[in-house]
Amino acid sequence: MIKSLEVRNFTAFSEARLCFAEGLNVIVGENGTGKTHLLKLPYAVMAVSAEERRRHGDDRQPTKTLLQTRVAEKIVNVFRPEESRLGRLVRRQQGRNRCEVKVNFRRRETSIGFNFASQSKSEVVMAPLPSKWVDSMPVFLPPRELLTIYPGFISLYETHNVEFEETWRDTCLLLGSPTVRGPRSKVFTSMLGALEEQIGQVALERNGRFYLKQSGLGVGTMEMPLVAEGWRKLAMLARLITTGALLDQGALFWDEPESNLNPKLIREVAKAILRICDAGVQVFVATHSLFLLREFEILAKHEEFERVEQRYFALRRVDDGGAEISQSSEIDGIEPLLLLDEELEQSDRFLKVFMP
Repeated sequence: MIKSLEVRNFTAFSEARLCFAEGLNVIVGENGTGKTHLLKLPYAVMAVSAEERRRHGDDRQPTKTLLQTRVAEKIVNVFRPEESRLGRLVRRQQGRNRCEVKVNFRRRETSIGFNFASQSKSEVVMAPLPSKWVDSMPVFLPPRELLTIYPGFISLYETHNVEFEETWRDTCLLLGSPTVRGPRSKVFTSMLGALEEQIGQVALERNGRFYLKQSGLGVGTMEMPLVAEGWRKLAMLARLITTGALLDQGALFWDEPESNLNPKLIREVAKAILRICDAGVQVFVATHSLFLLREFEILAKHEEFERVEQRYFALRRVDDGGAEISQSSEIDGIEPLLLLDEELEQSDRFLKVFMP
């Protein structure tokens, strides 16, 4: 699990230190303040470590030469900066500068630090160097669902120069994994519960395409392109649970889970996320939705989720064009909560128009 993230001169952030909860972590802020960047950066670092452990096992320890190359490649492929230049991610104020990053894990020996210059193409300096790999592969869910683009996508990505973030490729690989069998199936059965009641069962069948099996609606099995997009997002989450990708004490990074969902489905997403947290997975969410925030707050009071630790982060623009962060274990403790400010302002405008 990730304990904290420290950055200096990274994209919108001059300097920041985020201390994460072991359960749910929610990042809010207006567009352009760097919410997605704060998901992608720890994801990329964690994914590098987990991928190398999967390739080589624990027999091969991390080395500076290996990580310098792999960290640079992964960050460039996840962020897709112009000309694939790593230095484009360095915050420039006056002249040249260096970006510094440190991802601190609960297991101190897996923590990773590095820095790179604004003129860097792919040169990274590792400090500190981990002595162990991260155990579990993280999962990244973008705002768009991926089940409909899955057929042939991995082959296309591996053989052509396409402008898709590598998070899409990583997630598609996990979506195509076989369904978990054996003792762990009892764990994800309880996690799926209400989710499958809403959408049905997800299956990977002929020609690598996904289908949704719905009972009681008279439609039988339906191919994913014919399913409503909101349901497809829930189906993507359900698929990752059934493959065991979210059952390995790892981490889930989800960018705008509420997009294209109605309030009823947002409630189910909130429940599913907290169930995933309760199963031991650390979750990071970036959102614009006050409805989702309040749903997390309401559900946290239920006995089922009272063990889930929560942490909230609010991003705010500052005069130099960057962003600063406030953080708290309570939603009302983050300032400013822009989402609430906008809703209150809309209510004022409504009253002026219809109740002069």
